[in-house]
Amino acid sequence: MNIIITGGTVVTMDSQGVLRDGAVVVEDSNIVDVGEGKLLKPKYRGYERIDAKGRVVIPGLVNTHQHAAMSILRGYADDYPLREWLEKWIWPFERHMTGYDMYVGALLTAVESIMSGTTTVNTMYFYRDQYNEARAFAEAGIRGIIGHGCLSWNKDRDAKDLEDLARLWHDKNAGTIRVSVNPHAPYTVDPEYMKELRPVTAELNRRYGSASHPITWHMHVAETSDEPKKIEDAFGIRVKKGVVEYLDSLGVLDDDVIAAHCVSLTKRDIELLANKGVKVSHNPVSNLKLASGICPVPSLTNAGVTVSLGTDSPSSNNGADMFEVMKIAALLHKGVNGDPTLLPAETVLRMATVDGAKALCWDREIGSIHAGKKADLAIIGFDKPHLCPVYNEESHLVYAARAADAETVLINGRIVMEDRQVKTVNVEEVMAKARRVKETLLDRLSSDR
Repeated sequence: MNIIITGGTVVTMDSQGVLRDGAVVVEDSNIVDVGEGKLLKPKYRGYERIDAKGRVVIPGLVNTHQHAAMSILRGYADDYPLREWLEKWIWPFERHMTGYDMYVGALLTAVESIMSGTTTVNTMYFYRDQYNEARAFAEAGIRGIIGHGCLSWNKDRDAKDLEDLARLWHDKNAGTIRVSVNPHAPYTVDPEYMKELRPVTAELNRRYGSASHPITWHMHVAETSDEPKKIEDAFGIRVKKGVVEYLDSLGVLDDDVIAAHCVSLTKRDIELLANKGVKVSHNPVSNLKLASGICPVPSLTNAGVTVSLGTDSPSSNNGADMFEVMKIAALLHKGVNGDPTLLPAETVLRMATVDGAKALCWDREIGSIHAGKKADLAIIGFDKPHLCPVYNEESHLVYAARAADAETVLINGRIVMEDRQVKTVNVEEVMAKARRVKETLLDRLSSDR
């Protein structure tokens, strides 16, 4: 499909900056031209037109840390510390989840993400045959990296699941689905298994990946200050320094790793993240809700670490709203550091777009509005009281815009939402399935007690 989007303001997140009365030209899955509307409209006659007057066109937002299937647990267990939340509430519930339950949860999260202007989601959960997060993302039409969470006690099953996931889904669905290897956390993956997963990843990349479309790593790192104690309790290993330094001693850190949370880092940890090229996913809403701590984003960026943004799961956030994450990320670091100049709006918007794509090793194709990149775009309605008047579009996108302001979304050149109507799946049916899954899971949980 050939499309020209005209009449609005285009925030390119690229060298062209902000183009008022700009235009974006899409052919099939790619952006082929970006510039002033008056120059491009005569060149592309006969193309389907999307009128963006009163709207702002942005690169689709990139959510670099999710557990998409966990929308099924939204609101199930709130206001507990992380360890109690996981061990007493979440893990017992998850033991009753089938592949179908995970698929429905991921489908619900994909719909919520699309409806809030997010076009790419990096999710960590568990791969299952037939029904899984990859299938859900493909049906919804959202771009994503689907990871299988590896745990020491699931080692035998992990090998098959990783193989099946990579073979069936990596670089599939017109290139919108990639996969990743996910050592869950340093306290759930023993050091020998952590090291073993490196050659496993290399072999999967040899068979199914490529340098430009790699199978990556995604893991929780330094999510709480007591993580060294958790590692010692689990494996009898004393972590005398930082968790990142411990992982580096295992030889597993590289520039294909995205480390989620990173709230408890030593100075040496930060140096290692920078030296190894590890990317960080900052999850301020989830970390605040669980009182886990605050990621030292200014120190990380000053050291040259790429920091992106994530929501974490819908059961710890409790949503998939990247606009909320952007605003809280911007405000949080100003407040705790007493410096209103930290993380200005443009920087935070980059974290949710350009740097998100870079964190996922996908920046050659997504993250900015640039000729040659994939057409992942969100059109945000600005003709509203809470976005009026406009002095600075980037400021409004971070501090004033809301998820519901996303009106039209393109992913890989395909219109997946138009005028707030999702075109790929029936939203009411997805919600009905989620409600039924919730009741079934509660019945299973009740019969187990």
